[in-house]
Order: sequence, then C-alpha cells, then structure tokens
Amino acid sequence: EVQLVQSGGGLVQDGGSLRLSCAASGFAFNLYDMSWVRQAPGKGLEWVSGINKGGEDTSYADSVKGRFTISRDNAKRTLLLQMNSLKPEDTAMYYCAAGDLKIMTVLKRKEDFGIWGAGTQVTVSS
Repeated sequence: EVQLVQSGGGLVQDGGSLRLSCAASGFAFNLYDMSWVRQAPGKGLEWVSGINKGGEDTSYADSVKGRFTISRDNAKRTLLLQMNSLKPEDTAMYYCAAGDLKIMTVLKRKEDFGIWGAGTQVTVSS
C-alpha cells in the first residue's frame, strides 16, 4: 500500500521549535521529489518547502526561509521538516507530499496530484 505516515507537530509557543517527520512506504521514495505543504483554517494550500529526489537541492517559500529546514534520508525513506522560530501565522495543518516540485508549488487541491500524508496539526500560540 502506498503510504506517507506523518508524525510530529503539536502546540508550541511563539518562537519555539518543532520537527515533522514523514515515513514513506509502498513506492520508490528515492524517485520522487518531496514537499511540505500547509493549509491554515479557511485558506488554500500553501507550498512550504521542497527537496529533490537525491536531496541535493532544497527550496523554501519566502515566509519560512531561514527558519525551516527540509531534509530526507532515502535509505530510511524518511522526510523531515525542522521548524525553528515559529510564529502564530505558521499555524496550519502540515502535509508531506510526493511529486514533481514544479507542480507542487502551484497545486490548488491535494486530490489533483501526488501522494499525500494525512496531515499533522501545528499550532503556535502567541
């Protein structure tokens, strides 16, 4: 079964840190670009960060650049997102997703493309 199982997230104070994990199974993880995408209540999808198949190239939305770090371990089939200096505006459901980065950065609906995790809630209190 194709799966992305997410862990991490939770409630943290303004300025705090969290780490999100995403474990892949059932597909060739090392052949897929990976992304983190978030959705705040009442808002659309917002691409947060991406990493290419080999892990050499990373990219970030301006809103998180310098605060978030994406990484992957292809041997362990795992994707990570280290989030530092969190702000209340980072509050959202966070999803890991497999699929071409160019498409993920502009995707409007999860069901239209890619392999998605179930999501994990991140709440930053002020």
